[in-house]
Amino acid sequence: MPKVVVFHAGKEEYALPIENVVSIEKVEEVRAIPHLPSFVLGLVKVRGELIPVLDLANILYDTNAGAETGMFLLVVHTETMQIGLVVKEAKEILEVPNDSFTNVGLLAYSKTNYFSGIINLEDSFITQIDPDVLVESLEGIREIKDYVNEQKNHQN
Repeated sequence: MPKVVVFHAGKEEYALPIENVVSIEKVEEVRAIPHLPSFVLGLVKVRGELIPVLDLANILYDTNAGAETGMFLLVVHTETMQIGLVVKEAKEILEVPNDSFTNVGLLAYSKTNYFSGIINLEDSFITQIDPDVLVESLEGIREIKDYVNEQKNHQN
């Protein structure tokens, strides 16, 4: 059975495939970067690795979660780069029975092609996010990647 990490962003519950989640951290001090899209909160160093911190609530709902206390950082590995997603709470790791997973066939989701499916549980629906598609779909991700690489080069 596939395993997912369940977390809150905005008012909804979302899930990421566990194989993409490197670690779950407390949000430490994030170094802000000027001139990047508003969903980029800045850079943070996790275990010696510089990663951009993205505000998932901002990406999904255009609201800013950045100021709230007690946020968590999901360090996520994607094909493009490692990112940190700021989320309200990383609730649990769930095993998802294959039959509770529905592919998204809803027109409403066509704008959000990074939703890979709906996990349909007895008491809730959880939207699963494909992190590779999410990162690729973000405006300005190339600039963000270049900036992070530049910063890494300055450190060495």
